[in-house]
Amino acid sequence: MTLARQRSDQIWRPSQLLIPTPAGLYCPPAEIYIDPVRPVARALITHGHSDHARAGHGAVLATRETLAIMALRYGEGFTGERQEAVLGAVTRIGEVDFRFVPAGHVLGSAQIVVESRGLRIVVSGDYKRERDPTCAGFEPVACDVFITEATFGLPVFRHPPAHLEVAKLLESVRLFPERTHIVGAYSLGKAQRVMALIREAGYERPIYTHGAMDALTAFYIAEGAVLGDIRKVASTDRKSLGGEIVICPPSAIQDLWARKFPDPVTSFASGWMRIRARARQKGVELPLIISDHADWDDLQATIREVRAGEIWVTHGEADALVHWCGTVGLKARPLHLVGYGDEGEAESTGEAASAVAG
Repeated sequence: MTLARQRSDQIWRPSQLLIPTPAGLYCPPAEIYIDPVRPVARALITHGHSDHARAGHGAVLATRETLAIMALRYGEGFTGERQEAVLGAVTRIGEVDFRFVPAGHVLGSAQIVVESRGLRIVVSGDYKRERDPTCAGFEPVACDVFITEATFGLPVFRHPPAHLEVAKLLESVRLFPERTHIVGAYSLGKAQRVMALIREAGYERPIYTHGAMDALTAFYIAEGAVLGDIRKVASTDRKSLGGEIVICPPSAIQDLWARKFPDPVTSFASGWMRIRARARQKGVELPLIISDHADWDDLQATIREVRAGEIWVTHGEADALVHWCGTVGLKARPLHLVGYGDEGEAESTGEAASAVAG
């Protein structure tokens, strides 16, 4: 007889319901992992970024949008079986109830509420609190244990309103009408959000994109994102795109591909652009502080809002956030899970902290 069955009439302890393992967060009573970093038999996936959603699992439960994004990125055979998680609906596995709630990170992103025997744990996945016209907004859920990311878990990271950063971009386009503005943005979520914000600001000209963004951008449009006239950059077009906005993966802004445009203004939309040294290292002329993660203030506000008695920090600047929790009387600990971080970023958050300190 298992320990779980011996204590079937007792409230779970948190360590019985979710435990960190080398493969990721594991729920023993349901025999399932959340965002595992290795192939496992059964997985719950919070969102489609490659550091959280990997191919090769036996079965995947995720939102409809996340399943579709994984199929676009990895092919239809990315998992043996797939099951759609309807937002707000409860899926029972063994004696554990799982519920997906919007995380506000990218299209289809969700927090996962894990509940059994009087204990509720919320796994945030990646999340942000600022409005995003391309995905459902974050919904706080009261819980006993809140498992939060801390990608930008340092006081230096306080993100300005994204629409003001987009205004900086459009002002530069107005001031330098002969130069192509090349904006580096992650292909899933950030690129489409920037496009939508540009449209909300009243920009009506075509927006040009790197071919690597075609499939995901088309999916966003099919899901109702208002992105306007989006055109793929052809190799023959580049010299004629002075004065236009081009959005590409971050790696492309330093490639030969970007140098073919007329006197390009290089830009990068990322929360990491708060660190001036990082912008300089990347040769970014116009840094745009636009993040799809909660900043220092929103991490604190969210922790207060969910009213959890215990906070677990999965990745990012865990130590700083754990320390803050202690100063306000909350029990907290880092989980030291590995394998997570901003998609497309080679640098670790530890290197970011060093850059801040320097």
